[in-house]
Amino acid sequence: MKQILLFSTLLVLLFLAPNDCLAQKKKKKTGKKSTTEKTAPNIDLTHWKVTVPASKPDGKPIEVSPPEIFDYANDERLKEFMYNDSTDGSIVFYAYPASSTANSKYSRSELREQMVSGSNATNWTFKQGGRMKATLSVPKVTKESSGKRHRIIIAQIHGRLTNEQRDLIGQKDNNAPPVLKVYWEEGKIVVRRKILKDPKVNDIDILKKEAWVDDEKYTFYKMVERKKVTIEIIASEGRLEIVLNGREKAVYKDKHMDRWGVFENYFKVGNYFNTRDKGAYAMVKLYDLEVSH
Repeated sequence: MKQILLFSTLLVLLFLAPNDCLAQKKKKKTGKKSTTEKTAPNIDLTHWKVTVPASKPDGKPIEVSPPEIFDYANDERLKEFMYNDSTDGSIVFYAYPASSTANSKYSRSELREQMVSGSNATNWTFKQGGRMKATLSVPKVTKESSGKRHRIIIAQIHGRLTNEQRDLIGQKDNNAPPVLKVYWEEGKIVVRRKILKDPKVNDIDILKKEAWVDDEKYTFYKMVERKKVTIEIIASEGRLEIVLNGREKAVYKDKHMDRWGVFENYFKVGNYFNTRDKGAYAMVKLYDLEVSH
């Protein structure tokens, strides 16, 4: 009798075991996150204005500030140049040679920081400090006739004159040089900053664009290609630091940075496409963006 009971128990176990394994497999399979699941970008645009290459009737590029920028995905003016990729939760910035801003020959689909939402008038100094951390990638970019890929500025710190400084040097607008440009260049991240032609320049002439020239570029060692990269820019009194992926750093702390303190500044991020070649285009994806002062 004991043998019959033991045999029956074994049959029951053998019968249940495959079904139990199948249930576990099903559970494991259904527990996986679908690769087609949609993800909305999670980037706060409250303090950002966008410029795109599409033209207004006067030929100038279109600029959209808050609150209109919040509906960028449905804005007919922006749809071609700033849109969502819900497969990876990014905002895509698309650009090709078209309308350009007054102080440039190149086109851009680029965000401009606005400390006061909707206004360009309030900006920050190095003494006040600023930090921007952005995660980006460059999935598509065309090539020059030489075979090299076109260059893109993906982040900047741009200078700005106060109204008083503008009037002092007799300039028509408030535009000052960009102290920092971060490029995507042939699959690497490259940094250029401004330095003074003459470090002893006086306090008036220092405000003029011609007082500043490009320093030698710094190329980060890591090849990034189309991969996501995180770029952190930290500005403080007399000091500028750029960090790639939390590891490699470029730090500037010298007389040029000391004297840059005369300017106001704002951050920029996106796709400032550095070519006028016919048929050229580029795509920059922005996954995350943080700014603090």
